[in-house]
Amino acid sequence: MKIFVTGVGGQLGHDVVNTLTARGIEAIGSDIAPVYSGIADGTSVTTAPYEQMDITNAQAVEQILDRIRPDAVIHCAAWTAVDAAEDEENIPKVRAINGEGTRNIALACKRIGAKMMYISTDYVFDGQGQTPWDPDCKDYRPLNVYGQTKLDGELAVSSLLEKYFIVRIAWVFGKNGKNFIRTMLSIGKNHDTLRIVNDQIGTPTYTFDLARLLCDMIVTDRYGYYHATNAELGNAAEGDGHHAPSGYISWYDFACEIFRQAAAMGHPEYLPENLKLIPVTTAEYGVSKAMRPFNSRLDKTKLTASGFTPLPDWCDALHRYLQEIEI
Repeated sequence: MKIFVTGVGGQLGHDVVNTLTARGIEAIGSDIAPVYSGIADGTSVTTAPYEQMDITNAQAVEQILDRIRPDAVIHCAAWTAVDAAEDEENIPKVRAINGEGTRNIALACKRIGAKMMYISTDYVFDGQGQTPWDPDCKDYRPLNVYGQTKLDGELAVSSLLEKYFIVRIAWVFGKNGKNFIRTMLSIGKNHDTLRIVNDQIGTPTYTFDLARLLCDMIVTDRYGYYHATNAELGNAAEGDGHHAPSGYISWYDFACEIFRQAAAMGHPEYLPENLKLIPVTTAEYGVSKAMRPFNSRLDKTKLTASGFTPLPDWCDALHRYLQEIEI
């Protein structure tokens, strides 16, 4: 099997190519840079076949995929800077990448008969209420430009193709790029007090774990919409040494556990006596240009029902990630 992966300069694309290669599947990475531009960590993605491709150029997408003729495309490339997407000068570019770029890939996949996997987001919903979003829910009400353009991509894929997976994720972190964990560790070293939002609720997604699931999925024909984040901690997990709450969590809960684990790994600057965390509402925090969803809870039961192995719990994922990045 031959699989084409867009966005290999980012967190998820990096891990997807490595996972495919480890399984003996031919993977071709792609991004807008002339050569692979992600982290130079010596993993297989750094030496895998690479194609420079601008997904907003329909003719280039068609020509490249027509030449390579992959069996499937895992489309990880996206504009993900949520606040910057609100800037007037960026909106056409965000639409071109997330909407039209995805449409270009879907059209090319249709032309060559390839499967397509599109990585989407909980931001296609309005983030209201407390009920976890069902993957097959069509009550789309994005709150911001990023969410609207990712929805545009979803609609392009679902309207053009039959052989597609649309996988929504949230709160992403991985080795190859910036994320909430890296931000917390960085600012936590230079501050004695941090204000963290506690009324946006969801669960994080470790790209290393997600890549495994995506590679499990792409070799099947169990098409459709799925939700995939790391699992919530069950009630039984509260006695296993984790201090994090069971169920879905807030960014504040996530930050508390990041610093607890980092301190346990020998970094006293993150101990509660050296770093105070103050929970605040989104309104109290202010700052962001884009409206954020309060409810990022994603219902992942369809994964098991479809025969896929869900991601491990997020505390375990955080522990492995902190060891991986060697803080």
